Amino acid sequence: MDISKTLNGTEASIKIGGRLDTLTAPDLEKEIASITEAASLVIDCAKLEYISSAGLRVLLSAHKAFAKKGGMIVKNVNETVLDIFDVTGFKDILDIQ
Repeated sequence: MDISKTLNGTEASIKIGGRLDTLTAPDLEKEIASITEAASLVIDCAKLEYISSAGLRVLLSAHKAFAKKGGMIVKNVNETVLDIFDVTGFKDILDIQ
């Protein structure tokens, strides 16, 4: 999985690509945990091909953490990942744009 992080004032942005699964979810979790100065988070999924339950758990944890601050947005989600969000109910939980 590819992860790139940028900080712009109070907003952090993370671009993820490849597969977010049991093997790669801890890497994303560490990147998100390292964001202490930002109030909001944007997760760009343009290159994300697959997400497993481990990846969903990381997104849910991030959503809860940033809901207390400025919020979290998930954007550029492809149809495959959006179907997973729909089936699991994450489409109703996350702010997907």
